Amino acid sequence: MNTDEIRDLAAVYALGGLDGDDLARFEELLRAGDRDATAALREFEAALVTLAAEAEEAPPPAVKTALMDRIAPAQSRPAPAVVRPLPRPAPRRSWWPVAWAAAMAAGIAAIVVGLTVSSTYERRLDALSQQAAALKADLERQRAEIERERALVGLIRDPATQVVTLAGLEPAPSSRARMIWNAPTGGLLVASGLPPAPEGKTYQLWAIAGKNAPVSAGTFDVDAQGTARLRVPPLSGVDRVDVFAVTLEPAGGLPAPSGKMFLAGKA
Repeated sequence: MNTDEIRDLAAVYALGGLDGDDLARFEELLRAGDRDATAALREFEAALVTLAAEAEEAPPPAVKTALMDRIAPAQSRPAPAVVRPLPRPAPRRSWWPVAWAAAMAAGIAAIVVGLTVSSTYERRLDALSQQAAALKADLERQRAEIERERALVGLIRDPATQVVTLAGLEPAPSSRARMIWNAPTGGLLVASGLPPAPEGKTYQLWAIAGKNAPVSAGTFDVDAQGTARLRVPPLSGVDRVDVFAVTLEPAGGLPAPSGKMFLAGKA
């Protein structure tokens, strides 16, 4: 039997509607510990209990006894006391006939299967939504990177662009940097070999023109390999630069250099 057939049998079995070969086949699956049959029966019994609790008219005691016999072994419960039932009006309908049981089972099966499919579908939609969001974010990063590369290529091709080499000084003699600089459009600093800045400190780039005071061109930190990239915007009031230098300053930078100089290069 396939999974759908097992679930159909489990739904009818939960309502006491199986007989003949179908009953024998399903109970054989239960005795063998079939996982699909056991799980399906557990689901339908739970659904049946919920529906019974919501019914306006309570079923006869025999129905509850039959259902409980399938949920827990009979020997685990004390024998029920014999109670003489009081006269009661004839029921408006008989409970659990086979035809009604089969129809009810089909309804329960549809509900449980529908909920299972809905839950699976929602999880799949959520996963696809997350994947789409990740792809969109990755696409945006790639677009931004392409734009940066295009801007860099345009900067390098401009005849007015200077490429300044910054050499490492005494605190980090093996460090190196390149400053691609174009006064009207700004520039790009690429550094390597710098040690990580101590806690509460950051590297700061300075542009120096003649005897004028150094102008801050931005702050940056290095990665685990000691490399860094700093995009520098056009500097207000700076038409030309004679020297670029990098110092170690307090986090956030300062208006004027105060720390040790790690890199310097003449334009």
